[in-house]
Amino acid sequence: MSSKTLTFDIAADPPSRLDKAIARDVPDEAALSRTRLARLIEDGAVQVGGAIVVNPKAKVGEGVRIDIQIDVASESHIGPEDIPLDVVYEDNALIVVNKPAGMVVHPAPGTPSGTLVNALLHHCGDDLSGVGGLKRPGIVHRIDKDTSGLLVVAKSDKAHQGLAAQFADHTAERRYQALVYGVPDANDPRLRGVRGTSFEAGNILRITTQLARHKTDRQRQAVLFQGGRHAVTRTCVIERFGAPPCLSLIACWLETGRTHQIRVHMAHAGHGLVGDPVYGGARKLPKSALPESGAQAVKAFPRQALHAGLLGFQHPVTGEAMRFEAGMPTDMKQLLLSIK
Repeated sequence: MSSKTLTFDIAADPPSRLDKAIARDVPDEAALSRTRLARLIEDGAVQVGGAIVVNPKAKVGEGVRIDIQIDVASESHIGPEDIPLDVVYEDNALIVVNKPAGMVVHPAPGTPSGTLVNALLHHCGDDLSGVGGLKRPGIVHRIDKDTSGLLVVAKSDKAHQGLAAQFADHTAERRYQALVYGVPDANDPRLRGVRGTSFEAGNILRITTQLARHKTDRQRQAVLFQGGRHAVTRTCVIERFGAPPCLSLIACWLETGRTHQIRVHMAHAGHGLVGDPVYGGARKLPKSALPESGAQAVKAFPRQALHAGLLGFQHPVTGEAMRFEAGMPTDMKQLLLSIK
């Protein structure tokens, strides 16, 4: 692997520790995260005044010359593919895309190509400065293949670390829209008996459980109350459909971001998503509650009716608050029109 040397001087009034001083003064265009810099120090890739220093706590003074030997990011084993992307925002650090339903985010044994990562490798090209030593986009969160909506992807190691920290700390904002069976309502006595569910002010349903892989079906997630990973979903009703109401459009927002979280939580609450082949459980709708064409459209909808419509986070380089919205995709719009 080829390498390059990054050279700069420590500015006035440096922090006492080497790792903090170089993190402050390293040129922004290097796009190196603090984690990556700490690793470079420990690997002997940092010279201070011409001498290799491997102690990140070593003292450093103003005006000292720093040389960092950096491996040039190598090409990813994943191939670029010319696949159209709906780009909502892009700069040198990150890109926000509106992913269509049917597109897998990352290559896997069953889907080695045609993924969002393949498309990003083609779209970004040389703009990818390297994440973890590879020229690849930094995936910090995912949405399911058959869920549409917004994703932010890092283009540099520094951006990747900053975004990943926000998703790990649950400070990124994510809101979804979903069409579900029934109407989640605080006046429903059935819901009061479902473990892990409660209502907050404004008729907001809060679902709090643990989630883990299903014991026998590895493609599914299961609700637990011991073990697993903590998961919290909040939801409220936007619009009701049918007479009597038998479907509702809901808004969901996540306190945590677990695999299939909204899908499994809404199913646990008895309000599975329309079209969800794993958790939804197609229901027999009340006769004449919907127009015949609407009932057929619900029955035939080919995917979970779930859209990631809002994404908010702090820019990992500039610190600017960023918030993006993506309108509901055509298939969900047409489904809603058919049931009105």
